[in-house]
Amino acid sequence: MPKGYWIATMDVKDAEVYDSYRAANAKPLADFGARFVVRGGTQVQTEGTWRSRTVVIEFASYADAIACYESEAYKAAKDIRLPVADCNMVIVEGYEN
Repeated sequence: MPKGYWIATMDVKDAEVYDSYRAANAKPLADFGARFVVRGGTQVQTEGTWRSRTVVIEFASYADAIACYESEAYKAAKDIRLPVADCNMVIVEGYEN
């Protein structure tokens, strides 16, 4: 079964409130077995347009990635983030050889 991934790029406008979002999303992410592959870090934009922060989160399955995003606990965390970060996000199924 292919893994699932959240891939997000964002510009954070209020770091203090964003830290509250990170604290609030910790439980739902843990409940769904999520693992950060990329969490901020240095990046070089090589093509197109991009935001200043990139996050990649891995789940055991695509279904788990969707279920976590749709969970009430994550929705509550997302409500904290929405006013303080401009975000593009996609949930994608991983590739298996």
